Amino acid sequence: MNVVGLMSGTSADGVDAALVTIVRRKAGLHVEMAAFHSLPYPRSLQQRILSASVSGTVADICHLNALLGEWFADAALGVIRSAQLSPENVDLIGSHGQTVHHLPYGVRDTRVGAIRSTLQIAEPAVIAERTGITTVADFRPRDIAAGGQGAPLTPGVHALLFRHVRRARLIVNLGGISNVTYLPRGSGSEDLVAFDTGPANMVLDGIMSRATNGRASMDREGRLAVKGRVDSRLLAKLLAHPYLSQAPPKSTGRETFGAKMLDELLSWPQTRRLSVEDLLATCSRWTAEAVGTARRWIKEGIDDVIVGGGGVRNRAIMGSLTEIFAPVPVTPFESHGWDSKALESVAFAVLAYQTVMEQCGNVPSVTGAASPRLLGCIVPSGPRWYERLRPCKGRSKKK
Repeated sequence: MNVVGLMSGTSADGVDAALVTIVRRKAGLHVEMAAFHSLPYPRSLQQRILSASVSGTVADICHLNALLGEWFADAALGVIRSAQLSPENVDLIGSHGQTVHHLPYGVRDTRVGAIRSTLQIAEPAVIAERTGITTVADFRPRDIAAGGQGAPLTPGVHALLFRHVRRARLIVNLGGISNVTYLPRGSGSEDLVAFDTGPANMVLDGIMSRATNGRASMDREGRLAVKGRVDSRLLAKLLAHPYLSQAPPKSTGRETFGAKMLDELLSWPQTRRLSVEDLLATCSRWTAEAVGTARRWIKEGIDDVIVGGGGVRNRAIMGSLTEIFAPVPVTPFESHGWDSKALESVAFAVLAYQTVMEQCGNVPSVTGAASPRLLGCIVPSGPRWYERLRPCKGRSKKK
């Protein structure tokens, strides 16, 4: 099957689209990326999304849901053109959508107890209508309904792509939030350890935006951070954040490490006397140390640390990770044949494939769900869409 995966993370900087070919073999799924396309949001749209995630009105979120559906559809069509294909050549789209709120620990209701919830927008009906391709979306709510955190959902895909028979690997994704997946030696996904470790680009981008009055949205490649000095007192305070010592399963987002955290950070006396370079250096080190805390919940050793996401280009974070995990090698996804920026969109292509093939996509030991679940909602599109997908289930047998 040719499948497009669509992803926009907590940084809300645009839509990443990957077109992959998925082949089912006796040894498992074989996934190969044919093309990648990134469609950045204009600054004004990014700010609307970030504002909506904190204080958006119903009208704001309703409009953004439809508007982002158009953006996600454009990204899908863009990656199809990049692969020199037409929509008729693509079987399926998997869309993560844009998270605007994530409450995995629940808000208590007097009648039914704690209610967990999550909300991703970018209307899949719009995506299906504009592309003519059946679209799977809303992957997280089913896991949450089954008692899980709804995140992270990529560990099963990490196992598929990075598992090694003789080497235990820690897969690190540095997005707006950082997360890790520990892959013990061998095969299977039952013994995975995975969770969000805490802040990454979200805090760094916020510092840059505040320091420049919105003129700069990031410390590109960590150029300022590598010039700064880590302030040990501020770092110790940041490392005392209760999320870092919380045992998995756990997930987090902008609700914990977004604008409120940034306001608090910038108000501390330790922060006020620091230069922007020193503050970025300290928070970059915080990101790396938060990833390092993953080791307290990993019983076995680590042979490789493999890093992806936008933060892989931040020299300050990568330098700190190399130091923290030494002598274990720290390498980017590219060293293992995958694009650092593309992998999460690849993951949602695989998750969509699993859904239509009636394969559960969550890992209950990771999310805390009661048991494996089929994820997502399917929006059909195109003539004879059902027959088009169902024969894929038996193609290898027919051969």
